[in-house]
Amino acid sequence: MSYCMQIAVTDRAPSPQIDRAPPRLVDERALLREGLTRPLPEISARYLYDDHGSALFEQITRLPSYYQTRTELQILERDAAELLTLAAPTRLIELGSGAGRKIRLLLDAWPTGQVDRTCTMLDINERFLRDALAALARDYPQIRFHGLVGDFQRDLPHIPKAGRRLILFFAGTIGNLDPAARRAFLRQLAADMDPEDALLVGLDLVKDPRRIDAAYNDPEGVTAAFNRNALAALNHRFGANFDLDGFAHRAFYDPVAARVEMRLVAVAAQRIQLTDLDLELTLARGDELRTEISCKFTRDALTGEAAEAGLQLRAWRSDPDALFALALLGRAP
Repeated sequence: MSYCMQIAVTDRAPSPQIDRAPPRLVDERALLREGLTRPLPEISARYLYDDHGSALFEQITRLPSYYQTRTELQILERDAAELLTLAAPTRLIELGSGAGRKIRLLLDAWPTGQVDRTCTMLDINERFLRDALAALARDYPQIRFHGLVGDFQRDLPHIPKAGRRLILFFAGTIGNLDPAARRAFLRQLAADMDPEDALLVGLDLVKDPRRIDAAYNDPEGVTAAFNRNALAALNHRFGANFDLDGFAHRAFYDPVAARVEMRLVAVAAQRIQLTDLDLELTLARGDELRTEISCKFTRDALTGEAAEAGLQLRAWRSDPDALFALALLGRAP
């Protein structure tokens, strides 16, 4: 369901104001049906992030094998002040904000002399967004907070246009888009950005495939539970009868495409009914459903994609082991 709900939190208005755009249920069902009837059936990654899935992902970010989050945090701890100086924003806008851990490092480094500082956070999970906004408004009373419940691909037109904006897209989430969708997303962002706006994007980098594989196949089994939770979301949302125990988690790195694919493998032949879609899905033992991709980047690859979209690289910050990077982009002249 694509919708955009607006939440505003300030020290003057502790009760959030919420505006909800009309849901587009027909579009969502059609998209899901189209994905499930492909030669390799696909489930949109958005279904991984219901309340339970979002909580599981927060657990994943703290696992020893999952280097992405802690490395990105380390880069932000080191370079947030410099990046803010380069961008000089009056408004921060975070896409896919989750629990709001990373935004705090920028809020801490944001010069207090700037007036009318505003922070907008967009996330698909309303409960996580509400919790994050409440905590941030409590801890940073001098900053105005604003929330959008929505999909970062579909609801970009709803993000505020006012102020000198620094748009934040952390966690390597841009890698969850296939190349065509990523180009379209960057073009849309570039078209909506003013010359003084900037985009700060987190990128998981190409590296030893063993390091990448370990991050998506943790021995604790949290990523496997997170992956299967997409089926629970479909059961709840669309009257499906997926048996979560009937599927095994599979994640692998494709070095040619430079991406991880996360899939669910049927452990036995099964027939699934999706009542709300008027769809029956028949799977043989070993058949797979793709639930997510996670593309990995090099600096040259990112610079090239950005240039095609009308963006140019203004700064590149990485860790000593070149595991992860933050790229600051602006509109090309």
